Amino acid sequence: MSSTSQWPLPAEGVRFLTPAFMLEQLHRHPLTRDCYPTAMGYYPQASGHRMRRPRHDDNLLLYCVDGRGRLRIGGQRQDIGAGDLILLPQGLGHSYSADREHPWSLYWIHFQGISSRIFMEYLGYREGRAVVHAGVAPGLIAAFHTLLAVNRTGYSSSAFINAANQCRHLFTQIVLEANRQRATHTAGLDLEAIQGIMQDRIHGSLELEELAAVAHLSKYHFASRYKALTGYSPIKHFLHMKIEYACQLLDSTDLSVKAIAAAVGYGDALYFSRLFRQTVGLSPRAYRSSVRK
Repeated sequence: MSSTSQWPLPAEGVRFLTPAFMLEQLHRHPLTRDCYPTAMGYYPQASGHRMRRPRHDDNLLLYCVDGRGRLRIGGQRQDIGAGDLILLPQGLGHSYSADREHPWSLYWIHFQGISSRIFMEYLGYREGRAVVHAGVAPGLIAAFHTLLAVNRTGYSSSAFINAANQCRHLFTQIVLEANRQRATHTAGLDLEAIQGIMQDRIHGSLELEELAAVAHLSKYHFASRYKALTGYSPIKHFLHMKIEYACQLLDSTDLSVKAIAAAVGYGDALYFSRLFRQTVGLSPRAYRSSVRK
């Protein structure tokens, strides 16, 4: 494992290394071998904090929640601010340091596992791009605090198995926040507002042109940007919302399939049933039967 910095730790800071015997267990265990933390911590207002690693033996994620710092990879230097994530995969030489006047506050995790590279790429790392903006999100900060609590468990195996899976969940949560940040800061596209309109219109129909008008974009530009952020076209996502709602009604009410089709905006129950089967893999009646067993 790459060494952590020797930054003097204050009382409110945390620095915790997973012991060797636990690393061996996590490396072998089927529930943790994909991804597990090897060290983690929190450095508040880390004046004088700096690190240089010509050789990097594991993977490192740093989350800046306050202050500023700098990152250097090869000949490239980048300023780091609150809400930025630094992603440093195994083998990538680097150096970083806190700003002298406004030193950063950082949460950080060293991690390993057979899927580490996949997680790095999912988090947004690309060659030449090691910084992703996720914003200062209370949910992420709370998740880091929950993860750091493993340092008070007496090296409990079950606690570390839980921590490894919390680590995986944290990474996927970071991606959601980063996507939300990109949507919020992309001119003319407020993803939450657009999806709010979709929810409000779930009982009826909605045209692509209407959503594009809300975003003040052409329908082609809007559709392309929406899919880049969510993985779905706007109308496909709207359909999925309708099917989700139909599933709730099938499970929680005794309404007929025809009535549920009407409730999600389809006058033709056969057409609704066909869309439902294409999405869920079951007919509405088969779905109701399966969830009520």
